[in-house]
Amino acid sequence: MPYTTTPIEGLWIFEPRLFNDERGHFYESFNALNFANATGFVGSFVQDNHSHSHYGVLRGLHCQLPPHDQSKLVRVVQGEVYDVALDLRKKSPTYGQYFGLTLSSENKKQFFIPTGFAHGFVVLSEFAELLYKCDNYYAPSTESGVVYNDSVVNIDWKIPHKDLILSGKDLILKTLAETHLGFDF
Repeated sequence: MPYTTTPIEGLWIFEPRLFNDERGHFYESFNALNFANATGFVGSFVQDNHSHSHYGVLRGLHCQLPPHDQSKLVRVVQGEVYDVALDLRKKSPTYGQYFGLTLSSENKKQFFIPTGFAHGFVVLSEFAELLYKCDNYYAPSTESGVVYNDSVVNIDWKIPHKDLILSGKDLILKTLAETHLGFDF
């Protein structure tokens, strides 16, 4: 199973091997042993989340603070999104930098985002179904994040700003400079 590193340490892209024939295709979307061997991740995923959103919906940039911080394995099963991870690890050489990629039902790529990152995505297609595994349970009391349009981070969300649709909660998140998120490298 092909795993690819990214310019930011800890982030991985997984492109599953497809087996195609006249009936369609088959692929193994997750194998804990192969995943651990490739990425070094030794935790367990304890919660699966499913998001359905339409074009322009931007969800993020979200994280949970310790001790409820989460690693995530993200994939799209319908449609297309631009998916982003922002490094929040204070002592990391890539602190404050982001990495983004297109995830789609067509390319079948998956994105592993370890603890210490904020995560967000915007829907590029008419609608999208996004699934992600988490290694810790949702804990609303430790929710945090960084505002999507932080001018220092400067994320290119790949669609016109006028088309973005955000929740009230996401609109009032603070900039990276204003946050105290408590992640170490």
